[in-house]
Amino acid sequence: MIEISGLIKTLHGGGHKVEILKSIDLTIPDGQFIAITGHSGSGKTTLLSLIAGLDTPTDGTIKIDGQDITKLNEDELALLRGKRFGFIFQNFHLIPTLTALENVVLSAELNSTPGATKKSEDLLGMVGLSDRQHHYPAQLSGGEQQRLSLARAFVNEPNIILADEPTGNLDSKNSDRIIELIRELHRVKQATIVMVTHEPQVAKQSQRILTLEDGKIIADRKNTK
Repeated sequence: MIEISGLIKTLHGGGHKVEILKSIDLTIPDGQFIAITGHSGSGKTTLLSLIAGLDTPTDGTIKIDGQDITKLNEDELALLRGKRFGFIFQNFHLIPTLTALENVVLSAELNSTPGATKKSEDLLGMVGLSDRQHHYPAQLSGGEQQRLSLARAFVNEPNIILADEPTGNLDSKNSDRIIELIRELHRVKQATIVMVTHEPQVAKQSQRILTLEDGKIIADRKNTK
């Protein structure tokens, strides 16, 4: 479970104070697929970065299964990210000199995941890349690269998947395919998924939609789809 209480993020510069997040309170139960929406500058990506421990809040707490990650040092946060989180990025962040299979296997091996190669091959099959596993990222289409990043995110069987605009660089056909795969992986793997998106149609595929505006939660509703 993710429990966020009184979360504030403030930036100072040029004599001005900018409040990015304003006292956010939020609980995300285990296994929920939640979409965070809002206009550009609403604070949604900052919130995701704070949950990942990639940024430090000005005030407030973020608890992962009861552990306050705001009190961890960088080494402890790195260990937490490796063991508990999977990441899906808008720009893929694949290693260009490694094949599709090697990109997934490396993530597994860095986290000492047993059976790294077999798990990687199975996940590549699940996302439809069995016949592309020995290709390099530059030889893959944008949709294929994002499917590869899904396999990499799930290979360590993390409790939490954090997805930042996972369909942002894709056309509508590939976008639909990626969201379909995220839904399927969520069903099979039972991970908690926190996804930032500015696309209403993408957000509607989640179980719960949170809307931010000017650093505040203005809507929080279950999706009845």
